[in-house]
Formats: sequence, C-alpha cells, structure tokens
Amino acid sequence: MEGVKLMNRIDTKYAVPLALLPAILKAAQDDYYAQEIDGKRIATYDTMYYDTETLDMYMRHHDRQLVRQKIRVRQYVESELTFLEVKRKNNKGRTKKKRIAVPGFDISGETIGHTKREDWSVEDFIAAKSQYLWSDITPHLSTRFQRITLVNKAKTERLTIDMNLVWDNVLTGEQKTFKDLVIIELKRNGNVPSKMTKIMLDQRVHPLKISKYCIGTALTTPNLKRNRFKDKIRRIEKMLNC
Repeated sequence: MEGVKLMNRIDTKYAVPLALLPAILKAAQDDYYAQEIDGKRIATYDTMYYDTETLDMYMRHHDRQLVRQKIRVRQYVESELTFLEVKRKNNKGRTKKKRIAVPGFDISGETIGHTKREDWSVEDFIAAKSQYLWSDITPHLSTRFQRITLVNKAKTERLTIDMNLVWDNVLTGEQKTFKDLVIIELKRNGNVPSKMTKIMLDQRVHPLKISKYCIGTALTTPNLKRNRFKDKIRRIEKMLNC
C-alpha cells in the first residue's frame, strides 16, 4: 500500500447492487491483491464531513464548480487511526489529498476541540491546505461504511469497494441507509489501462460520478437544493428497487 497511495490521482466511480459484487470480485481475483489487516479483508470506516453554515462545499459541487474541496475527519476503526483530510478537485479532474494524523480526535462532532500535535494544530493545517478556516466549518454529516481495498498486481491502481453505507446528519438528525448499495472507486495516476474497466463493461456497469458526501447530504437535509443529484438518487433507488 505504501507504493500506491495515489494522493494525486484521477478517480472513476461506479455504483452497483451488492448482489453483483461476488461476480466482480471473482473476475478480479487473478489480477488484484486484497489488503489484509490482522487477518481481515473488510475494514470499517467512520467519517465526519465538515462544511460551512451555508453548506458551501456541498453547493460548489452541486453547482458544477470544477475547483472544489471537502474536509473530513476519518477514523480507520480496526487500525485505531484517525486523520484530518482535505480533498481538492482541480479543473483538470484530478483529486489531491492532504492529511495529518489526529490521534484522540473526537470524530462524533459532539465536542469540536482544538486538537494539537507537536508539528501542527488542526487550525494551522486547515489554514495551510484549505480555502476555509477551522472557525468557518462545523461537523455536518457522519458516514459509516465497510471497505474492501484491492491493488492491481502492477501496482498502478487502487480500488476501493464501499458497502453498508449509513449517513447521519448532525444538523437535521436525519439518517439514511443503503445496505445493498456498493460504491466502487478506481484510483489511478492518469488514464493508464485498467483490468477493472473491462470487468465493469463485461458486467454492463458504466461509470457514475457520485459523491458519498453530497448524496448523503441531499438524502438527509429536507428542502435542500438537490437538482443535480436527483437523477443519480433515482438511478440508485431503481437499481436497488427501493
């Protein structure tokens, strides 16, 4: 994994029903390694997304602004690691991610502390790596899912497979669960050839630009502008027969 961090990358995303996942994994087994930690190949992720009072990060994505970012605190549950992350999307479609470890950070959002490290404070990191200030943002959306991570044997790409998605909106108290939805994300350093793109075509699955943060926010915030995401939500619900 150290050799395929891909912190500056191009992402291709897919949404598939859980029932299709075994066929995808079987087709991939000869060409990919599976990440394993302490004998487990399925890891649990807890994430708290931050946004401004006016949901500026959500709205920039909704309004098709090419240059945008997301700020989150992510906890790798089994590994007991927590990172503050800033994801930036540029106008070339590339995603750059910067992060620092924040051990002991309260991911629940119930207390918004001023976590300090010897080399950084949260405030310093956000000011340096983001267009926002720490004082401008608050906890907004909690997301929990389970993930399988694959790496191709050429070590040119990483594949994340997210299942059992649950969103909890800190501000509205609304919750949405998609237990039968799988979001697959192919991460490459450019459009290098990928076995996974062929596997998906063979399964008649086409790319879908989808943001877990934006979909979760749209689903759990009544009366929020969501025109851009309505078709994607309907497509997902139709696929899952909701």
